[in-house]
Amino acid sequence: MTPVEILMQEHRVIEVVLECLEKIAQNAEENGRLDREPAEQALDLIRNFADRCHHGKEEHRLFPAMVKRGIPDEGGPIGVMLIEHDMGRNHVRQMAECLDKAVSGDQAAVETFTAGAFNFIELLSAHIQKEDRILFPMADRVFSDDDQAKLIAEFNHVESAHMGEGTHEKYLKLVGELAAKYNISSSAIDHASKGGCCHHH
Repeated sequence: MTPVEILMQEHRVIEVVLECLEKIAQNAEENGRLDREPAEQALDLIRNFADRCHHGKEEHRLFPAMVKRGIPDEGGPIGVMLIEHDMGRNHVRQMAECLDKAVSGDQAAVETFTAGAFNFIELLSAHIQKEDRILFPMADRVFSDDDQAKLIAEFNHVESAHMGEGTHEKYLKLVGELAAKYNISSSAIDHASKGGCCHHH
């Protein structure tokens, strides 16, 4: 499996998280209050699985490797991806900051949370498409076999050193539980846990 295939597999899992977040936000709109536990779980998944683990691999490993191979990091697709990662973090911060009030049924907070959620879903869904269709094929074109092997090793290092052994599995399990709660298909998770983004074979 190539580094890009690993990241694409993680994208499928992140899409399941986005579907769950959409249900959480829709329920909050209908009920006039946010359900704490799933909202906290979704934010935890976004911050740790999607951002620290997945975006961490892109920002600290994949993108620099692409820059070394002559793909510009400013003004090109990489620059756009980095800006979008930051925009996403702002939406997540917005959701986190009003979570308590939204749980207690404060209408303004519910609206702020759901707006942050829908903006984040829209941003990240489009972002994933751009990476899958434009950026990742570009990476595959410029990387040598050596580059690919080195990146795989670095990804494994991110998993074990930065995230901690077993963290990936823990988050995949959490996505599965959240998806089950909202009747969302989680076949992406089964797939990811088999080929695992970062299983040490």
